[in-house]
Amino acid sequence: STDLTSTVGYDSIIQHLNDGRKNCKEFEDFLKERAIIEEKYGKELINLAKKKPCGQTELNTLKRSLDVFKQQIDNVGQGHIQLAQTLREEAKKMEDFREKQKLHRKKIELIMEAIHKNRNLQYKKTMEVKALLYLSSLFLFWQLFLKLAQTKSALEDSDRSYQQSITTLEKIREEWQKEHIKACEFFETQECERINYFRNALWLHVNQLSQDCVHNDEKYEEIRRSLEMCSIEKDIDFFVNLRKTGSLAPAPVVYENYYNAQRNATPVRSPVAVPISRRAPLPTPTSAPGEPDYATVDGYSLI
Repeated sequence: STDLTSTVGYDSIIQHLNDGRKNCKEFEDFLKERAIIEEKYGKELINLAKKKPCGQTELNTLKRSLDVFKQQIDNVGQGHIQLAQTLREEAKKMEDFREKQKLHRKKIELIMEAIHKNRNLQYKKTMEVKALLYLSSLFLFWQLFLKLAQTKSALEDSDRSYQQSITTLEKIREEWQKEHIKACEFFETQECERINYFRNALWLHVNQLSQDCVHNDEKYEEIRRSLEMCSIEKDIDFFVNLRKTGSLAPAPVVYENYYNAQRNATPVRSPVAVPISRRAPLPTPTSAPGEPDYATVDGYSLI
């Protein structure tokens, strides 16, 4: 501003720096809230994997796939809890950065407040001397003919005082301008650091979320690999071998004559048990319209 005592430009800078600090605080709070959500979600997943039955009577390869499924869901939950801790650490780093800038800036602001006060006081004093000189000049002009010598001396004293005040004010103005430039350069450096730090913190946060998705996908891929090893044929054979009661069907029940053993002397031959033939091939699962395709494994199809 062209007004020597104005601080409108300086105040605008300080307001912008305060807004920047507030924005950092808002992102810090966002990270903290996200951490709460991630931790709660992780605990819910772990609780679900541990307590909720999910195909607990399945056998063999599908049972192993379900075990892998529940274990990996537990791992995903643990990953979300770890992510929550990481987010809290990042929020703490943002808080430390914000407070560090505030502390450094406070020193500069105290210097500027003092020099503004000194500048304004000297300016006020100078203007008062100037006004006094002007009034004295008018008054002494009318006294010129009465006390010429005394009047001249008084004017000279007032003029010297005015010149000294102007000289002092100029030194203060030059000092203020120098300090103002230094403060602006410092504030600009701080703002560059803040924007760079904020940008990097946001970039890091997105990378952490992406990395978490990658880790989760690896866990889900483990489930998919386990499902690829799941064999319908093997699970059916496993169940048959586990619960089988024999390879022969029951023989037909024959008639035995207890009423008159002599009427039918020829004994009826007991039929020979016939081995059970191998079952027909298993049906191939098909996908209904709108359902995902099946993946073929070992000649059979799995989801």
